[in-house]
Amino acid sequence: MLRFLGNLLWLIFGGLLMGLAWWLIGLVAFITIIGIPWGRSCFVIGQFTFLPFGREAVSRSVITGKEDLGTGALGLLGNIIWFILAGFWLAVGHITLALALFIT
Repeated sequence: MLRFLGNLLWLIFGGLLMGLAWWLIGLVAFITIIGIPWGRSCFVIGQFTFLPFGREAVSRSVITGKEDLGTGALGLLGNIIWFILAGFWLAVGHITLALALFIT
């Protein structure tokens, strides 16, 4: 019951806006073939952003038992590009929302 109440309050007071932002960036990432892995991750993070209470993030290496492309040198380069183009702006959105909730 508390998980439902927490998710409902979070969705009303900012989760909906930030979840939609994550999904929008995910759609933009899907435009290029190279951006598809980051777009898929945006949709997963968007789901966490919509309803965060009662969920747990698990590392890919724990599930599969091996490293993948996203954790190597090529993944690092992609993550740097991702941060510059979209990650920074999503972080600014989260910080702005947090400050607005803090002030009110």
